[in-house]
Parts: sequence; C-alpha cells; structure tokens
Amino acid sequence: MTIKTLLTAAALAVAPFAATAACTGHSEAKVSCAEGMQFDAATGTCKTVSG
Repeated sequence: MTIKTLLTAAALAVAPFAATAACTGHSEAKVSCAEGMQFDAATGTCKTVSG
C-alpha cells in the first residue's frame, strides 16, 4: 500500500467520529411545522391547530 492510500483510509475511518464530536452540546432541537400546524411534543409530530 502506498502512503496516500493509508492516509485516505485513515481519514475516512476518522471522519464519522469527527462529525459526531462537532455536533455535541445541543440541548434542544428546533422543529418547523407547516402554517396552521403546531408541534406536539407528546407525539413528536405536527398537529393541525383547531380553533
């Protein structure tokens, strides 16, 4: 194997871990629902607003 191949393999093996580490520390997610709908935390879905 050449050095280029080894470096490429190492980079590809480490990439998912680096991406996960960069995305830590989020405490809440932002959810956008369509107009006339509201997010229902109990079901985790958007529900139509009645009224």
